[in-house]
Amino acid sequence: MPRAKALIVWGTGSGVGKSLLAAGLLRHFRRLGLKAAPFKAQNMANHARVVQGGEIASAQWLQALAAGVEPEVRMNPVLVKPFGERGAQVVVWGKVDPFLSRLPWRERKLHLEAPVREALEGLLAEYELLVLEGAGSPVERNLWPDLPNLKVAEWADAKALLVADVDQGGALGALYGTWALLGEHRERLLGFLFNKFRGDLALLKPAYDLLEDWTGIPVLGTLPLLPLEFPEEDGFRHRPKAAEGPKVALLRYPHAANLDEFWPLSELARLVHAHSPEEAEGSELLLLPGSRLPAKDLPWLKAFLPLIQRHLEAGKPVLAVCGGAEMLSEALLDEEGVEERGHFPGLGLLPYRVRMAPEKTVRRRRVRLSGLSGYWARLNGLEVEGYEIHHGQGLPLFHQEGSLLATWLHGLLENPGVQKALFGREARGLEEGLEALADALERHLDLRALHRALGLTGRVFPASPTGAKAPDVDPPPPRGLVLLLG
Repeated sequence: MPRAKALIVWGTGSGVGKSLLAAGLLRHFRRLGLKAAPFKAQNMANHARVVQGGEIASAQWLQALAAGVEPEVRMNPVLVKPFGERGAQVVVWGKVDPFLSRLPWRERKLHLEAPVREALEGLLAEYELLVLEGAGSPVERNLWPDLPNLKVAEWADAKALLVADVDQGGALGALYGTWALLGEHRERLLGFLFNKFRGDLALLKPAYDLLEDWTGIPVLGTLPLLPLEFPEEDGFRHRPKAAEGPKVALLRYPHAANLDEFWPLSELARLVHAHSPEEAEGSELLLLPGSRLPAKDLPWLKAFLPLIQRHLEAGKPVLAVCGGAEMLSEALLDEEGVEERGHFPGLGLLPYRVRMAPEKTVRRRRVRLSGLSGYWARLNGLEVEGYEIHHGQGLPLFHQEGSLLATWLHGLLENPGVQKALFGREARGLEEGLEALADALERHLDLRALHRALGLTGRVFPASPTGAKAPDVDPPPPRGLVLLLG
């Protein structure tokens, strides 16, 4: 098989929609009959999925589903899971690397090129097309030499798209500024994209001509703000929708992790990310999600203990997952400093003591539920799938204490049978959402230009016309640095 063609999605910053766009493009290329796969050299996120070989970021897991291929660790060879402001756990090819996790960032970079290059070259040899996702912005020159944006694009000889978030404001300036700072790397650019637009598109259309006149690079279209719910890569910018249904409060402690597994609730319930007990009052269901640092989240969660106790005394359900369950135990013991060295009293709602082990449990699970009572009895007999990803030891896979259900298993609420049992209906599946995403790309973007630039053949979908050229165009901003002092 000849070496794969490659397309990289760069962004003007984090949260502009690179992951979403890459997923939509992969579903589009799947429709064309292409054997395509995702790749992100280095992702920084505390949301991970267990796949063949270990753990990868949730974004690349979703992108693999969009492409119709089995997710694997080469698709995200480096995953950095922040501990806090400075520390991080570094996962290489799906496994925790203790040596790299201890190194400062600049020293760590020297050790990452080889595993990233090996993963990339392996995928290029096995697929027809790779859709690469950049990280942050490609022009953070204080961090150059850049591995996840520029170096991998060079290795793959990738064409590039540059996307900006209109909803954040300043998209025109962000696109032009990024182009200006790319220097010799701008030769890879084949088009600009606007994302998350709402309102009158006629107000944005003049920016198309401005950008093309200034840079010689066309705008390939504008994606509207889409009403789609997918697992979030990090969850920090996620604003839950107010759906019909019971109020469900997700307790949003500072180091909450794997929040992406609760995406169905945006459709099935009135989901609230509760940062205070007052925000969680009146909920029918309390959710304690995973935590990257349970020992550090315990003081925060203690303020919720009276609320949790009242909730349980009323017979209302509480679901505690992984780190959330660890904090409800009698004690957290971390003698070796796996996460936070010390002995930490838990909230005492579960009759277990949790000990942090250096070896991480990372595995997929399928289990048939039985022996549950009360509210949770409706799950008996269901076969559910999910995954474990934890250092803690000492809890059973499932344990019920009154109306409290504690589990190591991530992804319980992603099972359609569980959704129907608890909420009376199923959320729209990921497949339906990915199809709608690809429909939107094919409706709003000029994908014919993308096909031509990549040398693709096959079915070409019509794109919306970009409109007539404006008669009067402002001159481009002068190149160079301007300081306005006042």
